[in-house]
Amino acid sequence: MCGAIGGSWRYWALALLAALLFATPAAAEKRVALVIGNSAYQNVTRLDNPRNDAALMAETLSGLGFTLIGGRAQLDLDKPAMDIAVQNFGRQVQGADVALFYYAGHGVQVSGSNYLVPVSANPVREADVDFQMVDVNLVLRQMQGSGTRLNMVILDACRNNPFGARGLRASDGGLAQMRAPEGTLISYATQPGNVALDGTDGHSPYTRALASTIKQAGLDIFQTFNQVGLAVKRQTGGSQQPWVSSSPIDGNFYFVPPAPAPQQVAVAPQPQPLTSTLRPDPDRTPIKDPILLRELSDRLFELNYDPEPLDSKNGMRVAISKFQEKVKMTPTGDATEGVLTRLRKMEDLKPWGSIVFGPDSDKWGMSWNHSSRRAAIDDALKKCGTSKCPIELSFYGARCGAFAISGKSWSLVQRDTVQRAKDAALDECGKTGKSCRIIGAVCADGSGR
Repeated sequence: MCGAIGGSWRYWALALLAALLFATPAAAEKRVALVIGNSAYQNVTRLDNPRNDAALMAETLSGLGFTLIGGRAQLDLDKPAMDIAVQNFGRQVQGADVALFYYAGHGVQVSGSNYLVPVSANPVREADVDFQMVDVNLVLRQMQGSGTRLNMVILDACRNNPFGARGLRASDGGLAQMRAPEGTLISYATQPGNVALDGTDGHSPYTRALASTIKQAGLDIFQTFNQVGLAVKRQTGGSQQPWVSSSPIDGNFYFVPPAPAPQQVAVAPQPQPLTSTLRPDPDRTPIKDPILLRELSDRLFELNYDPEPLDSKNGMRVAISKFQEKVKMTPTGDATEGVLTRLRKMEDLKPWGSIVFGPDSDKWGMSWNHSSRRAAIDDALKKCGTSKCPIELSFYGARCGAFAISGKSWSLVQRDTVQRAKDAALDECGKTGKSCRIIGAVCADGSGR
């Protein structure tokens, strides 16, 4: 009897030890993180919260098994200090399983590239940027070839451009969308080209949501950032919506793994086929349900990818291919769960505006500030009365449209500002040699009329 009791005790002790090992991420993989927060800017507007945000993220990541470069959050770094920190990060991620870079502070895009702004930056011309700021691509290159299976770049750096008043020619608001290299996920605090909130309660809405969400057990990496996006969207009333750019990720990653299932009976588990533990790749899982296919078609339409050209039976594949190219997927044209998932994440791109035109009837209509493309088109068509206006230009978010016409030609063009749209429409219309005039122009939010 004594021997039986001892054997049972040893069995449960080993089972408990195994559960603890599997529940501790640091025991299974090497995680390395560089956390930077810049607030005390010397030559531009200081920011209240990046120091607090970086300290919160450093504390949270340390508790989740990440080794921090420098042992803590790196705060208020000038250009030489940022260069050294990024270089040390590149050295220490060699041979790691997971690398994570987090930055809070000013960030700008110049000529389509994203730059992080050290506290000492003081550019007076575009050529100064490369020498006074840190290109995000430099951070990405430090992680490539390191042997990591997962790299994460998290940018809470989409505040207003602090150098706009200086007239940097190619400096735009917000950050530009970047292509995620292999095995990499890039998370922005808001959509590319948009501006994120710094926060009024000591932390930005994005970092507060991120630090809370990554401590929840059982959320894989995509579920984690989806939950962060929903939390920020709710907290900001829809004015800020985080954005994710990702390449295919090998396997699953959890900041906190799922809790092990309780064992009811001490019975040795039966071997399971390897395939039963693998999740199917959503980008290769075809959609066959007609209801989901209809949803896919509707969402493509709402993003200006018309899925059903009247002269083509292959319209859906063409529309999917164009969408896949935009989001940096392989343009297979296949209707898959992965395509639908990405479309669902983009459903709140609004407001919408539309300009419609009937060349035969010389009628046209214009609308703005609608919640969907269909609603914007329907409103614009009302201006045509009973006449047909088959030519359509629809645009959303921060985009603007313009309509130019002459006695021999016409042009519908959209650009990122109403003045650029007008200029482009006049240029396109004037290619026939006739002088053109603008008869309609508006931004999706109704401005610029």
